[in-house]
Amino acid sequence: MRRSRLVKDHLVAYGLLSPAIAVFVVFFFVPAAYLLYISFFHWGVLSSATTFVGLENFRRLFAQPLFWHSLATTGYYTLVMIPATTLLSLGIALVLREAVTARRGGVWRAAVFLPHVTPVVATSIIWVWIFNPQFGLANFVLTSLHLPALGWLGTTQWALPAVMIDSLWHSLGLYVIVFLAGLANVPRDLVEVAQLDGARRQRIFYRIIWPLLSPTTFFVVILATVNSWQAFSQIYTMTGGPHGGAGGPAFSTTTDALLVYQTAFSYYHFSLAAAMAFVLFAIILTLTLVQKWISNRLVFYR
Repeated sequence: MRRSRLVKDHLVAYGLLSPAIAVFVVFFFVPAAYLLYISFFHWGVLSSATTFVGLENFRRLFAQPLFWHSLATTGYYTLVMIPATTLLSLGIALVLREAVTARRGGVWRAAVFLPHVTPVVATSIIWVWIFNPQFGLANFVLTSLHLPALGWLGTTQWALPAVMIDSLWHSLGLYVIVFLAGLANVPRDLVEVAQLDGARRQRIFYRIIWPLLSPTTFFVVILATVNSWQAFSQIYTMTGGPHGGAGGPAFSTTTDALLVYQTAFSYYHFSLAAAMAFVLFAIILTLTLVQKWISNRLVFYR
């Protein structure tokens, strides 16, 4: 009787999950499997003829200096974005939690989250104007502070930092909301007891709040890692877009995701782009597993 009830519960559960599972299979597993399939062929979208080449596409990929350059650029982008988004979003979340009254809390949360729901392409075009070296707002602020004006998107030194600023502004609201949700689960009685014992704010944060926020921090780091390695829209729009030159100047903003797009839809090397996309997927999966392994030792679950 108990076994039949358990089987029935499992069937009901899988029945309720079946629409989501079907969507996941159709739009993720099937395309991913087909992507891996065409990476072993010389495949063209305008031709029905395919030739099996084995690992030739991967060999060509690893022999390209631009691919390794894009890996380094994406790695640098990710290493900057992860701590920047994590620390800034946590700081803003702490300020909102402590300084905002309950009546106005929803307004401030909406204001912080609003950039994240704005269209990436539209806001990136605005940031192109902000970073214009002749009449942009960024250089106006710098010159007003008696600082030298910068070339921003027109220079190899400042193009990627300019894209990072746009990405940080656009994504920060999501991470702030996640941290606010994590802070809401921190028991206030623990904080109040520590305050009654005379503990300072810094000690309360490092000894109580930070350990209890470790699962939320781990989630934010994973999310920021995946989003950083898949960065595309801001870079494509701000560094050329459909007018050409995306990823410039001098490939200084060419990331893996952008190189996959250009290889497939600008040069029509779809098999090579498929191999590149699979390598990108393997890198993201490896980083996620490594972070999961680290979290098992550092993340504290109540």
